[in-house]
Amino acid sequence: MYSNCSNMSKKMTYKEAYMELQEIAASLESDEQEIDMLSNKIKRATELVKFCKEKLRSIENEVNSEIEKNDNL
Repeated sequence: MYSNCSNMSKKMTYKEAYMELQEIAASLESDEQEIDMLSNKIKRATELVKFCKEKLRSIENEVNSEIEKNDNL
């Protein structure tokens, strides 16, 4: 469920990262939170947010590049 950063090197998709973030958020909101796992969950969530931001920036750059190519036609 909460794997380490090496999992992201196995071509994790945005959807997979987002779904894992949702799982972490749900577990953090539950009343049955294990305090010992809190730090690990927060670290993993931070890694996933960074991954998602980078993925979105990359896609934004690709889209902007395509728009510029079409504008120059």
